[in-house]
Amino acid sequence: MVTQPLVVIVGPTASGKTSLAIKLAEKFNGEIISADSRTIYCDLNIGTAKPTAAEQKRVKHWGIDLVDPNQRFTVADYQKYALAKIADIRGRGKIPFLVGGSGLYVDAVLFNYEFGSNADKKLRDELNEMTVEELQNYCNKHNILLPENYKNKRYLVRTIECKSDVKNTRNKIRDDTIVAGILVDGDELRGRIAKRVCAMFDGGIEEETRQSFAKYAPNFDGSPESFAKLPEALKSNIYPIVWRMLNGEISRDEAIALSEIDDWHLTKRQMTWFRRNPAIEWLPSGEIEKYLEQKICSESVKVI
Repeated sequence: MVTQPLVVIVGPTASGKTSLAIKLAEKFNGEIISADSRTIYCDLNIGTAKPTAAEQKRVKHWGIDLVDPNQRFTVADYQKYALAKIADIRGRGKIPFLVGGSGLYVDAVLFNYEFGSNADKKLRDELNEMTVEELQNYCNKHNILLPENYKNKRYLVRTIECKSDVKNTRNKIRDDTIVAGILVDGDELRGRIAKRVCAMFDGGIEEETRQSFAKYAPNFDGSPESFAKLPEALKSNIYPIVWRMLNGEISRDEAIALSEIDDWHLTKRQMTWFRRNPAIEWLPSGEIEKYLEQKICSESVKVI
């Protein structure tokens, strides 16, 4: 038998992960599995920076448009889905590329996190009784890194549970896996974020937000009580900011500026999470492509 390596490409938002993965997948007959906790949602295309239709036509993408924004989808669900796709892609003689910036999603696959029956029910019940703010304070008090979606209660609970479960560690990576992260200079990354946010506003994010709130949160009025009932997919990222703009609370320029700041803070949380993963080989954007090409060529076929 032969097995193809799992190629994992991580990095902060706007670092160029998608374009790099597409280029390598085209060259090495691969398919891409998104590791992004936002692109799993249907209808949220512009604000989640999903690969375009043209990009998805170039290379087959998985892990996109899995559930509606008001549906529950856990890290355990993602792990099960991703592992099945990795096996499927390998079974067809292709190379799976796991690509994204959601650290908990990536770690769940790389380190075979255990979920379900191993969870401490008493702890989970206690955590579910806490507010988002209380869960954030719990993380800070117990030196637990906040997840990417730190305003998402489910992600906070899952992050605390993973930290509390001694079986879920970063000690041993999956076999036959290549992991690399894209390093981008801070000024360059800020520029990329600004460019991407402007592209979202020019590309229809206002209408996407209007339609998404009308479809999935028609009674939302901006109050704290209403926000608490908002689908998790619409609580984070650019959508609440654009909603405020649509309702006249802030101007378009203010919305763009706030979106850029929000993405910049996101990149800092992502990098804090990823830097604690010892398996990642960090390389500048100008070097990572050559590194991965060499690793794939040397490890793409192993007799087992």
